[in-house]
Amino acid sequence: MLLTETDSGVRLAIRLTPKASTDRLQGITADSDDNQRLKVQVRALPEDGKANAALLKLLAKTFKCPKTSLTVVSGATDRNKVVDIHGDPKDLSARIGPVLAALGTA
Repeated sequence: MLLTETDSGVRLAIRLTPKASTDRLQGITADSDDNQRLKVQVRALPEDGKANAALLKLLAKTFKCPKTSLTVVSGATDRNKVVDIHGDPKDLSARIGPVLAALGTA
């Protein structure tokens, strides 16, 4: 599932593309198992955690939450990632949901 509420916040499924021309949220996509993921592009190289850091910075800015509240919990060295965003689950869903809805299906 693309966005899931947890006890400590929300969990977001990501498909990351490093070495892109710009940092941006590109849209929503489905992987081979038909799971939805947020497609994100970052300019950073996929080395020494630079792409993950750029991802967290972009998500924090887009969703208006502190960078310290975001953690890559799965896929640190893979393009398919899961990011936890810590905070009030209802508040985070209310902030993130409309952004995801505006992106639609890519």
